[in-house]
Amino acid sequence: MLVFLKPGLVFLATPKTASTAIEAALGSLASLSMTHPKVLKHTDISLFRAHLQPYLKATTGIDFVTTALMRAPRDWLGSWYRNRQRDDEAKETSTHDVSFEEFVRLACSPEPPLFARVGRQFDTLAPRPDLRVDHIFAYDHLEDFVHFLEDNLDFEIVLPHLNVSPKGDLDLSAAAEELIPAHFAQDIALYKSLRSI
Repeated sequence: MLVFLKPGLVFLATPKTASTAIEAALGSLASLSMTHPKVLKHTDISLFRAHLQPYLKATTGIDFVTTALMRAPRDWLGSWYRNRQRDDEAKETSTHDVSFEEFVRLACSPEPPLFARVGRQFDTLAPRPDLRVDHIFAYDHLEDFVHFLEDNLDFEIVLPHLNVSPKGDLDLSAAAEELIPAHFAQDIALYKSLRSI
């Protein structure tokens, strides 16, 4: 999470959406940079509105606007799977000996094992109609997000390639593909709504 005082802007870091690269490019411009531990780095809109926004408002007098990125659910699952293929991943969260097919099947189950537990972007970004990030941008149109930041920060941005996941086989059977829209229906609806912005 990055807080930019002058434009009154807060970047909320959704997991697996280039947040490490964004922090590297913009961290020095931020008035407040929360990158460790991961629970602070990935503060969701619910926690921000309940705890941090009131504090920031009380101390600065600014009504901060929030922004974040969102990834298409299938691509997001692929990024989680590939990221957890790293050699240094803890055994309980590693997908080293698991196919993407099995990972998706378990991620879409009622109680996923730890290595397939990824949550939902919808819960992070827009859990209720009255509670959502102000400006959500589609990851596959990253240039729109960069332009938004450049306009607000008055700074030319070049994002480095950091924390890139290893390559991996992301083929799925038709049956596994069908699990994703059923389990991530709210995520898919939210993501599709971003295309029209």
